[in-house]
Amino acid sequence: MSLKIFETHSHYYDESFSKDRDEVIKKQFDSGVEKILNCAVDIDSCKKTIEIIDKYDFVYGACGIHPSYSKYYYKINYEDDLYKFHKHHKVLAVGEIGLDYYYDDDKEIQKDIFKNQLSIAKQLDKPVVIHCRDAHEDTFNIIKEFMPIRGVIHCFSGSLETAKKWIKLGFYLGISGISTFKNAVKIVQVIKEIPIEYLLTETDCPYLSPVPFRGKRNESININYVIKKIAEVKNEDFYKIGDTLYKNASKFLSL
Repeated sequence: MSLKIFETHSHYYDESFSKDRDEVIKKQFDSGVEKILNCAVDIDSCKKTIEIIDKYDFVYGACGIHPSYSKYYYKINYEDDLYKFHKHHKVLAVGEIGLDYYYDDDKEIQKDIFKNQLSIAKQLDKPVVIHCRDAHEDTFNIIKEFMPIRGVIHCFSGSLETAKKWIKLGFYLGISGISTFKNAVKIVQVIKEIPIEYLLTETDCPYLSPVPFRGKRNESININYVIKKIAEVKNEDFYKIGDTLYKNASKFLSL
């Protein structure tokens, strides 16, 4: 039995792939990765994402402004560019968007940019890819203002209580290589208790490589290790879990 893999969060425009991008992307497909969602973080990476999805049939795009870049676009009319990118038939989601309070700066600017992009997603009837770091309450409350809206909490690492709040809104939780780390107690509990129908698998490559590749550049094929972890925690068959996760991603992105 073969395993179908759907990578729901990658950054193949990243400079770490500059020397072998084509080789690496082709390798993913040859290794069994059937679909990839490449997520942009600013206008430049949106442009690069369009170039990638035009080149590879199995790669799709998400275009948006990451909260860490919000301050650069606050007084710039970026909306026209976003709408242009989202006319592309392979741009399936608005993302990576959200709030990031780790450095505790530009909170109001982040909120404005976030709300604006949620509005765009509703207008376009597209799901959102949410980045939430040290900003759960504000992220949750803002998204509630825009319900109903579909989305995934990228690289979820919160508590079980927080996870339950998100799935009550119908959101998916993105499970990454963090789940394989020795100290990943909270996320393992989330995997165990949250129904599989609300989980998606991702790498965030080139970041967050799973065990045994920590410290090395991540690639989509390493989702195998995330699926294996989920199957172990849920005490379910690896291929059965993989099939369900693939179906979840296809449903999320309407493919």
